[in-house]
Amino acid sequence: MRIVQIGTGGWGKNHTRILSQLGVLVAVCDTDSKKSEEYGEKYSVNHHETLDSLLSSEDFDGAFIVTPTSTHAKIAEKLLEVKKHVFVEKPMTYKSEEGEKLVRIAEKNNVILTCGYIERFNPAVDVVKKMVKEKKFGDLVMLEFHRENRMPLHIKDVGIIYDTSVHDIDTANWLFDDMPHVVFARAGKIKHEYEDFASIMLGYNDDRVAIISSNWITPKKLRKFNAVCTDAIISSDFITQETIVEKDDETQTLQNEKQEPLLLEIQSFLDAIEGKNKQVVKAQEAVNVTKIAEAALLSSQKGIPIYLDLK
Repeated sequence: MRIVQIGTGGWGKNHTRILSQLGVLVAVCDTDSKKSEEYGEKYSVNHHETLDSLLSSEDFDGAFIVTPTSTHAKIAEKLLEVKKHVFVEKPMTYKSEEGEKLVRIAEKNNVILTCGYIERFNPAVDVVKKMVKEKKFGDLVMLEFHRENRMPLHIKDVGIIYDTSVHDIDTANWLFDDMPHVVFARAGKIKHEYEDFASIMLGYNDDRVAIISSNWITPKKLRKFNAVCTDAIISSDFITQETIVEKDDETQTLQNEKQEPLLLEIQSFLDAIEGKNKQVVKAQEAVNVTKIAEAALLSSQKGIPIYLDLK
Protein backbone atom coordinates (compact mmCIF):
# COMPACT_ATOMS: atom_id res chain seq x y z
CA MET A 1 0.00 0.00 0.00
CA ARG A 2 1.43 3.36 -1.04
CA ILE A 3 -0.29 6.56 0.06
CA VAL A 4 0.45 10.25 -0.59
CA GLN A 5 -0.85 13.29 1.23
CA ILE A 6 -1.61 16.68 -0.28
CA GLY A 7 -1.67 19.45 2.36
CA THR A 8 0.24 19.21 5.63
CA GLY A 9 -0.92 22.24 7.62
CA GLY A 10 -3.39 22.50 10.50
CA TRP A 11 -5.33 19.26 10.82
CA GLY A 12 -3.21 17.61 8.13
CA LYS A 13 -0.24 17.07 10.43
CA ASN A 14 -2.28 14.42 12.23
CA HIS A 15 -2.87 12.51 8.99
CA THR A 16 0.85 12.45 8.19
CA ARG A 17 1.63 11.18 11.69
CA ILE A 18 -0.84 8.30 11.42
CA LEU A 19 -0.05 7.39 7.80
CA SER A 20 3.64 7.24 8.71
CA GLN A 21 2.85 5.22 11.83
CA LEU A 22 0.92 2.72 9.64
CA GLY A 23 3.89 2.49 7.27
CA VAL A 24 2.02 3.55 4.12
CA LEU A 25 3.10 7.18 3.57
CA VAL A 26 5.44 7.55 0.56
CA ALA A 27 5.21 11.28 -0.25
CA VAL A 28 3.79 14.62 0.87
CA CYS A 29 2.85 17.65 -1.20
CA ASP A 30 2.35 21.22 -0.05
CA THR A 31 2.51 24.54 -1.90
CA ASP A 32 4.42 25.85 1.12
CA SER A 33 7.92 24.58 0.30
CA LYS A 34 9.06 24.85 3.92
CA LYS A 35 6.21 22.69 5.19
CA SER A 36 6.65 20.20 2.37
CA GLU A 37 10.34 19.83 3.12
CA GLU A 38 9.76 19.74 6.89
CA TYR A 39 7.26 16.87 6.73
CA GLY A 40 9.19 15.05 4.02
CA GLU A 41 12.29 15.04 6.20
CA LYS A 42 10.39 14.34 9.43
CA TYR A 43 8.83 11.17 8.02
CA SER A 44 11.62 10.25 5.58
CA VAL A 45 9.40 10.44 2.49
CA ASN A 46 9.56 12.32 -0.80
CA HIS A 47 8.19 15.86 -0.83
CA HIS A 48 6.67 17.99 -3.59
CA GLU A 49 5.36 21.53 -4.01
CA THR A 50 2.94 20.86 -6.87
CA LEU A 51 0.39 18.19 -7.67
CA ASP A 52 1.86 17.80 -11.17
CA SER A 53 5.28 17.01 -9.68
CA LEU A 54 3.70 14.46 -7.35
CA LEU A 55 1.75 12.77 -10.16
CA SER A 56 4.70 12.58 -12.51
CA SER A 57 7.16 11.29 -9.89
CA GLU A 58 5.28 8.99 -7.54
CA ASP A 59 3.71 5.53 -7.84
CA PHE A 60 0.85 5.30 -5.35
CA ASP A 61 -2.53 3.69 -4.67
CA GLY A 62 -4.41 6.40 -2.83
CA ALA A 63 -4.26 10.02 -1.72
CA PHE A 64 -5.38 12.15 1.20
CA ILE A 65 -6.44 15.71 0.38
CA VAL A 66 -6.09 17.92 3.46
CA THR A 67 -6.09 21.38 1.87
CA PRO A 68 -8.44 24.39 2.10
CA THR A 69 -12.03 23.52 1.11
CA SER A 70 -12.01 25.70 -2.00
CA THR A 71 -9.19 23.60 -3.50
CA HIS A 72 -10.68 20.13 -2.89
CA ALA A 73 -12.62 19.72 -6.13
CA LYS A 74 -9.79 20.53 -8.53
CA ILE A 75 -7.24 18.34 -6.73
CA ALA A 76 -9.64 15.41 -6.30
CA GLU A 77 -10.68 15.52 -9.95
CA LYS A 78 -7.06 15.23 -11.13
CA LEU A 79 -6.43 12.25 -8.84
CA LEU A 80 -9.66 10.45 -9.71
CA GLU A 81 -9.03 10.90 -13.44
CA VAL A 82 -5.77 8.94 -13.10
CA LYS A 83 -7.67 6.24 -11.16
CA LYS A 84 -6.38 6.87 -7.65
CA HIS A 85 -8.46 6.17 -4.54
CA VAL A 86 -9.17 9.48 -2.81
CA PHE A 87 -9.91 10.56 0.75
CA VAL A 88 -10.94 14.22 0.98
CA GLU A 89 -11.14 16.00 4.31
CA LYS A 90 -14.56 17.45 5.06
CA PRO A 91 -16.45 19.05 3.52
CA MET A 92 -15.79 17.17 0.30
CA THR A 93 -16.29 20.25 -1.88
CA TYR A 94 -17.39 23.83 -1.41
CA LYS A 95 -20.21 23.49 -3.97
CA SER A 96 -22.42 20.42 -4.12
CA GLU A 97 -22.35 20.33 -7.94
CA GLU A 98 -18.55 19.93 -7.74
CA GLY A 99 -19.10 16.95 -5.46
CA GLU A 100 -21.64 15.42 -7.86
CA LYS A 101 -19.05 15.64 -10.63
CA LEU A 102 -16.45 13.86 -8.48
CA VAL A 103 -18.93 11.09 -7.68
CA ARG A 104 -19.46 10.48 -11.40
CA ILE A 105 -15.71 10.37 -12.12
CA ALA A 106 -15.07 7.96 -9.22
CA GLU A 107 -17.85 5.65 -10.42
CA LYS A 108 -16.60 5.79 -14.02
CA ASN A 109 -13.05 4.87 -12.96
CA ASN A 110 -14.15 2.34 -10.31
CA VAL A 111 -12.16 3.94 -7.49
CA ILE A 112 -13.05 4.81 -3.91
CA LEU A 113 -13.95 8.40 -3.11
CA THR A 114 -14.68 9.15 0.52
CA CYS A 115 -14.78 12.11 2.89
CA GLY A 116 -13.43 12.78 6.38
CA TYR A 117 -16.53 12.75 8.54
CA ILE A 118 -14.53 11.53 11.48
CA GLU A 119 -17.29 11.29 14.11
CA ARG A 120 -18.67 8.15 12.47
CA PHE A 121 -15.51 6.49 13.74
CA ASN A 122 -15.79 7.93 17.26
CA PRO A 123 -16.57 5.18 19.80
CA ALA A 124 -19.06 7.58 21.43
CA VAL A 125 -21.09 7.60 18.20
CA ASP A 126 -20.53 3.94 17.40
CA VAL A 127 -22.07 2.78 20.67
CA VAL A 128 -25.15 4.99 20.16
CA LYS A 129 -25.48 3.76 16.56
CA LYS A 130 -25.61 0.15 17.81
CA MET A 131 -28.20 1.00 20.49
CA VAL A 132 -30.38 2.81 17.95
CA LYS A 133 -30.09 0.03 15.38
CA GLU A 134 -31.07 -2.60 17.97
CA LYS A 135 -33.83 -0.32 19.34
CA LYS A 136 -32.42 -1.03 22.79
CA PHE A 137 -34.22 2.01 24.21
CA GLY A 138 -37.06 2.27 21.71
CA ASP A 139 -37.16 4.53 18.67
CA LEU A 140 -34.81 7.46 18.13
CA VAL A 141 -36.93 10.61 17.80
CA MET A 142 -34.59 13.57 18.37
CA LEU A 143 -30.91 14.45 18.30
CA GLU A 144 -29.31 17.51 19.92
CA PHE A 145 -25.73 18.53 19.15
CA HIS A 146 -23.58 21.15 20.90
CA ARG A 147 -20.16 22.00 19.47
CA GLU A 148 -18.34 25.06 20.82
CA ASN A 149 -14.76 26.31 20.72
CA ARG A 150 -12.61 29.22 19.62
CA MET A 151 -12.11 29.34 15.86
CA PRO A 152 -9.22 27.09 14.70
CA LEU A 153 -6.38 29.23 13.34
CA HIS A 154 -5.96 27.16 10.17
CA ILE A 155 -9.54 27.80 8.93
CA LYS A 156 -9.39 30.56 6.33
CA ASP A 157 -12.03 30.08 3.64
CA VAL A 158 -15.28 28.86 5.27
CA GLY A 159 -17.54 29.65 8.21
CA ILE A 160 -18.66 27.47 11.07
CA ILE A 161 -21.40 25.67 9.11
CA TYR A 162 -18.96 24.24 6.53
CA ASP A 163 -16.17 23.61 9.04
CA THR A 164 -17.98 22.47 12.17
CA SER A 165 -21.72 21.94 11.77
CA VAL A 166 -21.13 19.51 8.90
CA HIS A 167 -19.76 16.97 11.39
CA ASP A 168 -23.07 16.91 13.22
CA ILE A 169 -25.13 17.01 10.02
CA ASP A 170 -23.38 13.83 8.89
CA THR A 171 -23.69 12.21 12.32
CA ALA A 172 -27.43 12.97 12.41
CA ASN A 173 -27.91 11.43 8.96
CA TRP A 174 -25.87 8.40 10.07
CA LEU A 175 -27.79 7.85 13.31
CA PHE A 176 -31.21 8.36 11.71
CA ASP A 177 -30.11 6.35 8.64
CA ASP A 178 -32.01 8.93 6.61
CA MET A 179 -31.70 12.30 4.91
CA PRO A 180 -33.61 15.41 6.05
CA HIS A 181 -36.33 16.86 3.84
CA VAL A 182 -36.34 20.33 5.43
CA VAL A 183 -33.66 22.66 6.84
CA PHE A 184 -34.18 25.79 8.92
CA ALA A 185 -31.22 27.77 10.26
CA ARG A 186 -30.12 31.03 11.82
CA ALA A 187 -26.48 32.09 11.71
CA GLY A 188 -24.43 35.23 12.16
CA LYS A 189 -20.96 36.63 12.58
CA ILE A 190 -19.45 38.51 15.49
CA LYS A 191 -15.68 38.16 15.33
CA HIS A 192 -14.90 36.63 11.94
CA GLU A 193 -15.27 37.17 8.20
CA TYR A 194 -17.71 34.27 7.82
CA GLU A 195 -20.52 33.11 10.11
CA ASP A 196 -19.17 32.08 13.51
CA PHE A 197 -22.34 30.83 15.19
CA ALA A 198 -25.25 28.82 13.85
CA SER A 199 -28.32 26.90 14.97
CA ILE A 200 -29.68 24.41 12.45
CA MET A 201 -32.84 22.32 12.59
CA LEU A 202 -33.12 19.30 10.30
CA GLY A 203 -36.50 17.68 9.76
CA TYR A 204 -36.59 13.97 8.88
CA ASN A 205 -39.38 11.55 8.05
CA ASP A 206 -41.86 10.61 10.82
CA ASP A 207 -41.39 13.99 12.55
CA ARG A 208 -37.88 13.13 13.72
CA VAL A 209 -35.61 16.11 14.21
CA ALA A 210 -31.96 17.05 14.74
CA ILE A 211 -30.98 20.36 16.34
CA ILE A 212 -27.39 21.45 15.77
CA SER A 213 -25.81 24.33 17.71
CA SER A 214 -22.28 25.42 16.82
CA ASN A 215 -20.22 28.48 17.69
CA TRP A 216 -16.70 29.89 17.62
CA ILE A 217 -17.52 32.44 20.35
CA THR A 218 -17.28 30.63 23.68
CA PRO A 219 -13.77 29.91 25.04
CA LYS A 220 -14.53 26.43 26.39
CA LYS A 221 -14.24 23.42 24.10
CA LEU A 222 -17.50 21.45 24.11
CA ARG A 223 -18.51 18.58 21.83
CA LYS A 224 -21.55 16.66 23.04
CA PHE A 225 -24.79 15.20 21.75
CA ASN A 226 -28.01 13.74 23.11
CA ALA A 227 -30.04 11.02 21.46
CA VAL A 228 -33.64 11.20 22.68
CA CYS A 229 -35.31 7.80 22.37
CA THR A 230 -38.81 6.74 23.38
CA ASP A 231 -37.50 4.87 26.47
CA ALA A 232 -34.31 6.76 27.42
CA ILE A 233 -32.00 9.68 26.74
CA ILE A 234 -28.49 8.73 25.63
CA SER A 235 -25.86 11.44 26.14
CA SER A 236 -22.39 11.16 24.64
CA ASP A 237 -19.24 13.25 24.73
CA PHE A 238 -17.20 13.29 21.51
CA ILE A 239 -14.04 14.22 23.46
CA THR A 240 -14.10 11.89 26.50
CA GLN A 241 -16.06 9.25 24.51
CA GLU A 242 -18.19 8.62 27.60
CA THR A 243 -21.86 7.68 27.20
CA ILE A 244 -24.63 8.14 29.80
CA VAL A 245 -28.03 6.43 29.53
CA GLU A 246 -30.86 7.96 31.59
CA LYS A 247 -34.09 6.05 32.11
CA ASP A 248 -37.01 6.63 34.49
CA ASP A 249 -35.50 4.62 37.30
CA GLU A 250 -31.76 4.56 36.66
CA THR A 251 -28.73 6.25 35.17
CA GLN A 252 -25.97 4.18 33.63
CA THR A 253 -22.52 5.41 32.60
CA LEU A 254 -20.70 3.56 29.85
CA GLN A 255 -16.97 4.21 29.59
CA ASN A 256 -16.11 3.23 26.05
CA GLU A 257 -12.58 2.09 25.29
CA LYS A 258 -10.99 5.35 24.20
CA GLN A 259 -9.59 5.23 20.68
CA GLU A 260 -8.33 7.85 18.22
CA PRO A 261 -11.15 8.34 15.68
CA LEU A 262 -8.76 9.59 12.98
CA LEU A 263 -6.70 6.40 13.20
CA LEU A 264 -9.88 4.29 12.87
CA GLU A 265 -11.05 6.44 9.94
CA ILE A 266 -7.75 6.21 8.07
CA GLN A 267 -7.46 2.46 8.69
CA SER A 268 -10.99 2.01 7.35
CA PHE A 269 -10.05 3.78 4.10
CA LEU A 270 -6.90 1.66 3.71
CA ASP A 271 -8.92 -1.52 4.35
CA ALA A 272 -11.48 -0.43 1.74
CA ILE A 273 -8.71 -0.01 -0.85
CA GLU A 274 -7.61 -3.58 -0.14
CA GLY A 275 -11.21 -4.81 -0.35
CA LYS A 276 -11.28 -5.85 3.33
CA ASN A 277 -13.90 -3.39 4.45
CA LYS A 278 -16.48 -1.14 2.84
CA GLN A 279 -17.28 0.95 5.93
CA VAL A 280 -16.37 4.33 4.54
CA VAL A 281 -18.47 7.45 4.14
CA LYS A 282 -20.06 7.12 0.70
CA ALA A 283 -19.27 9.95 -1.67
CA GLN A 284 -22.96 10.72 -2.29
CA GLU A 285 -23.53 10.96 1.47
CA ALA A 286 -20.77 13.58 1.62
CA VAL A 287 -22.36 15.48 -1.29
CA ASN A 288 -25.67 15.44 0.59
CA VAL A 289 -24.01 16.97 3.66
CA THR A 290 -22.75 19.81 1.45
CA LYS A 291 -26.27 20.27 0.04
CA ILE A 292 -27.64 20.49 3.59
CA ALA A 293 -24.93 23.02 4.55
CA GLU A 294 -25.81 25.07 1.46
CA ALA A 295 -29.47 24.93 2.47
CA ALA A 296 -28.62 26.02 6.03
CA LEU A 297 -26.76 29.11 4.75
CA LEU A 298 -29.62 29.93 2.35
CA SER A 299 -32.22 29.45 5.09
CA SER A 300 -30.32 31.79 7.40
CA GLN A 301 -30.00 34.45 4.68
CA LYS A 302 -33.67 34.28 3.67
CA GLY A 303 -35.21 33.48 7.06
CA ILE A 304 -37.26 30.61 5.62
CA PRO A 305 -37.15 26.80 5.69
CA ILE A 306 -35.49 25.15 2.69
CA TYR A 307 -36.98 21.90 1.40
CA LEU A 308 -34.73 19.19 -0.02
CA ASP A 309 -35.10 15.98 -2.00
CA LEU A 310 -31.87 14.05 -1.40
CA LYS A 311 -30.81 10.68 -2.79
